[in-house]
Amino acid sequence: MKRAIISSDDFGLSVEVNEAIEIAHREGVLSTASLMVAGPAAADAVERAKRLPGLHVGLHLVVIEGASVLPHTSLPLITQPDGWFSSSQLGLGVDYFFRPQGRKQLHKEITAQFEAFRKTGLTLDHANAHKHMHLHPTVARMMIDIGKNYGLRAIRTPLEPPAPLAASEKISDSFGDAVLRQWTRLLRHQIRSAGMVTNDWCFGLAWSGHMTAQRVSALATHLPDGISEIYFHPATHKNALIQKLMPAYEHEAEFEALCASSFKDSLRTGHVTPCTWQDI
Repeated sequence: MKRAIISSDDFGLSVEVNEAIEIAHREGVLSTASLMVAGPAAADAVERAKRLPGLHVGLHLVVIEGASVLPHTSLPLITQPDGWFSSSQLGLGVDYFFRPQGRKQLHKEITAQFEAFRKTGLTLDHANAHKHMHLHPTVARMMIDIGKNYGLRAIRTPLEPPAPLAASEKISDSFGDAVLRQWTRLLRHQIRSAGMVTNDWCFGLAWSGHMTAQRVSALATHLPDGISEIYFHPATHKNALIQKLMPAYEHEAEFEALCASSFKDSLRTGHVTPCTWQDI
């Protein structure tokens, strides 16, 4: 049986992202969104979510390239003076794994983000991490251990098989892609050992920022059996912050894809049943 969670990351990053998520949920196929609790438009996102009872909202944990909940004075090793995490996966990865003070500060910030989500009054549907930083075993362990105290039961595994993508267009599958797929086994083991659930497959990595209607419509007819999460980065248009962080992303095209009749039709003809994390 083929089932699909249709989701969006970066809820709360900007009003333009929030607008796209609301419209794509009302008029398109979007069922799920992941909230940046310290995002510049987080309050607007929460307000919209509360008037969309059918939208399932989880935590988009930010421990790289984004704003922290706690001030820089509380996180001097892992944030910059402006209160943002750097974009260096290697540098932060080392701090999170090898430096005891870095791990201590990381634990404080992850706890603060779960606590901030709790204070929104929204039901915690799932969790994942910005830039998939929960593939880092320290981040994953803390997300799981802390999340348990806040009712967390579902976490994304970013495992994208190449065959469904290659069936619709020619793609390059590198050695690094193959290594990443193997690395996800550790995350899946951590999730399941904690008694939590996860998806079988995830789509949105190779085409990140470029999940156009043409691509996702073709993908929908080639989804594998099991539960797939198909995630997007939609926005009604790009503001200065989005342009700075993701200059090459086609946010408007991804928004259009979520509302495209061709995508809806392909899900139907591909015998794909829409679902949510609560259905796992």
